[in-house]
Amino acid sequence: MTAPVRIGLVGYGFGGRHFHAPLLASAPGCAFVGVVTTSPERRRQVAGRWDLPAFDSLEDLAAAGAEAVAISTPADTHLPLTRRALRLGLAVVCDKPFTLDADGARETVELAERLGVPLTVYQNRRWDSDFLTARRLVGSGALGALTLLESRFERFAPEPGPPAAGGGTLLDFGSHLVDQALVLCGPVERVYAEAHHRDGPDGGLDDDVFVALTHRGGVRSRLWGSWRQGAPGPRFRVGGTAGAYVVDGVDGQEALLVGGASPASEGDAWGVEPPERWGRLTRGDEGETVPSERGAWDAFYPAFAAAVRGAGPVPVDPRDAVATAAVLDAARRSAVTGEVARPADLGEI
Repeated sequence: MTAPVRIGLVGYGFGGRHFHAPLLASAPGCAFVGVVTTSPERRRQVAGRWDLPAFDSLEDLAAAGAEAVAISTPADTHLPLTRRALRLGLAVVCDKPFTLDADGARETVELAERLGVPLTVYQNRRWDSDFLTARRLVGSGALGALTLLESRFERFAPEPGPPAAGGGTLLDFGSHLVDQALVLCGPVERVYAEAHHRDGPDGGLDDDVFVALTHRGGVRSRLWGSWRQGAPGPRFRVGGTAGAYVVDGVDGQEALLVGGASPASEGDAWGVEPPERWGRLTRGDEGETVPSERGAWDAFYPAFAAAVRGAGPVPVDPRDAVATAAVLDAARRSAVTGEVARPADLGEI
């Protein structure tokens, strides 16, 4: 039998506590060995829920026998922590946004390749029930030829707005929105973006963004991310020449984790959306309810463990995160200048 991969977690804020620790503790093929945090309060939380040690540094975690690490810390720390971990020989899962810009992302991926150490990015929203359903419908031809993607992460929390740890709405929500658009619709040719900043145009984090993408195959993506939207729109509207898939609400896995559930506690019920949350396949005045695929955030860490053992690819190719960062860079420039970013502005994706 293959020994489980000994994996630690760096950071025990909201993301580490809710989105990583319960999945690591539930994942077949993984042995969750502890958390790197120097906060006394978070050390107490780790000990109270998981009965695991806390470490002062990545170096201490590696010295305790860890083979891999998941990094869930503020966005501006991802790059230096990932590079330190790679140089220690630790396989890395880095939370999104991977880095603050495409150059940093590309250089980090190249470092991992030179060192021969597995690296992946936690784009868990690829395993949302609604996105998996959209991919199934597109792949089966049920929508005809894909023409339009509308995708939203919209919430109403004007005060205090987006958490500073996420780097603002474009980086935080945009990392998911753009990654999903690239997976579903392919590479991008043009980018246009608009952004509102909570402290005015000259400073502060952006809390409401709109990004329009034109993909090389002609598909158009319209992406919204907001902490100020009092009336959130549909999560997805995926249109094609033969129909459209529309789904409201947000995949339920986040709410389960925040509420204290996990794949271990829910078993086969994990990620199963109730019928009242299913989307519809619509053709003008006609339509039908479409059963949602099971959400599968619990698939990420077992796939990562298999990759560390050389039994498969990492769950997300880190070069996909470079492509996402390049699109976000272009969106940031477009939001400032009001101009469309052309392919030359996107660099080598």
